[in-house]
Amino acid sequence: MPGRRWAGALAAVVTASVLSLTGLAGQAQAADINNVKNGGFESGLSNWTCSAGSGTTASSPVHGGSAALKATPAGQDYAQCSQSVAVKPNSTYTLSAWVQGSYTYLGVSGTGTTDVSTWTPNTTWTQLSNTFTTGASTTSVTVWSHGWYGQPAYFADDFSVFGPDGGGGGDPAPTVPATPAGLAVSGTTSSSVSLAWNTVSGATGYNVYQGGSKVQSVTGTSATVSGLTASTSYSFQVSATNSAGESAKSSAVTGTTAASGGGGGGGTVPAHAVTGYWQNFNNGATVQKLSAVQSQYDIIAVAFADATSTPGAVSFTLDSAGLGGYTVDQFKADIKAKQAAGKKVIISIGGQNGTISVSDSTSATNFANSVYSLMQTYGFDGVDIDLENGLNATYMSQALRSLSAKAGSSLVITMAPQTIDMQSTSNSYFQTALNIKDILTVVNMQYYNSGSMLGCDGKVYSQGSVDFLTALACIQLQGGLDASQVGLGLPASTSGAGSGYVSPTIVNNALDCLTKLTNCGSFKPSKAYPGLRGAMTWSTNWDASAGNAWSNAVGPHVHAL
Repeated sequence: MPGRRWAGALAAVVTASVLSLTGLAGQAQAADINNVKNGGFESGLSNWTCSAGSGTTASSPVHGGSAALKATPAGQDYAQCSQSVAVKPNSTYTLSAWVQGSYTYLGVSGTGTTDVSTWTPNTTWTQLSNTFTTGASTTSVTVWSHGWYGQPAYFADDFSVFGPDGGGGGDPAPTVPATPAGLAVSGTTSSSVSLAWNTVSGATGYNVYQGGSKVQSVTGTSATVSGLTASTSYSFQVSATNSAGESAKSSAVTGTTAASGGGGGGGTVPAHAVTGYWQNFNNGATVQKLSAVQSQYDIIAVAFADATSTPGAVSFTLDSAGLGGYTVDQFKADIKAKQAAGKKVIISIGGQNGTISVSDSTSATNFANSVYSLMQTYGFDGVDIDLENGLNATYMSQALRSLSAKAGSSLVITMAPQTIDMQSTSNSYFQTALNIKDILTVVNMQYYNSGSMLGCDGKVYSQGSVDFLTALACIQLQGGLDASQVGLGLPASTSGAGSGYVSPTIVNNALDCLTKLTNCGSFKPSKAYPGLRGAMTWSTNWDASAGNAWSNAVGPHVHAL
């Protein structure tokens, strides 16, 4: 939820000099072996040592086989698990493992040359790898993984150190993986087709084929093929790969692109719009009726809907007592009045404390039906997805498409992911946005309560600057979203978030940089995006507490873009 998650200290220590993102491991040479013992944790923690008793094995989730490492940080311990691996001097090795969890690290020490490490914020299985060379007298190295302070447990599986036989024994070399099953089309736009398939045990990557020709290589079990022609059918297959080779191609599926047109739903939302969250609770900010929300806001997101006992379903209860006796009838009338003034009023789902889970077809149907019921009851124009505890891209996409089928083309769909959710198109939030691109109105990422993050140029940026806003927005703009589907989410005042507040001047400078290539910081996008949708704030209430200083400054600037 915007404004209620205070996690800013987590990644402030991340520096580009320590953490280097790398590509996938290359093919191992024929004479190479995997020198790691029990790299798949099929023998429990045998050959592994975990700090402070932080490690155990889990039967789910696993990447391959029947077990994986589960290690839980606690206090000042970040759950490092390690193994001493025999190696040959003056030799080159490739370290690799599959991991998932918030801030998971993989590295090697004691190489006798340059120790290396890498990391990922992905909460789905992701392969990390690095290459290292041993020194003239090095006969063993220590491979390790760890999480980060204050974060939940991470999982790791299928460790390998491929290279010359170090003489210590190790796990057998992999065999060619099986052919992927379950290939299906998970979403389309006028220029792209999104695909998903089942995990293949032992695979370290997948190749995507269009019309028999390879068009992508990915590490996860989904991909989006872009650059396609509108209203055209295409044939797709996938294969699984690892260091032993490539499987046969899967059965083909056909994906048909949508009719020509830019991304986005939302009916008559202005080309450049300001979104504000309205608080259905009193947390010390100015208590408002909807009628009192400043006129600069084009989309008003009512925070929040509540989970019910039915999986995936939501409800809404106006906090009349906390809002000074605001009645349901007044609330409904105010929604109609805002709509008559050209505004959109939507219901926001989630927040920091939101526990809504859409994880299968049944819960997806329940979600769509319940949100549509709220739209009919209160007159909401759409829905905002602000789930901060994770989402399932496949079933949330299904739910939103079902809702769109019920509500029609005027449906407004917005999203408010955290910065970590939009670092890569492989993240579930980003996948969901791409899956529903043809009906998505705008993604207003929260550029606050965040640690340092990577920009689209691979550099690390800290919150609170123009560069943080522009370099991270660039990831979405280059990752497949239309400029009209990208907005900048900031707190309205220092009280609106734990960290990351910037002055309206910085917000406006970032908007200028992205749309006109003016007022940039050290980072400058490769091109201008004049169609950028605009900005969002948490919240209209905190804005009112500060005399509407945020909306009075940012609103006119957005509308003049």
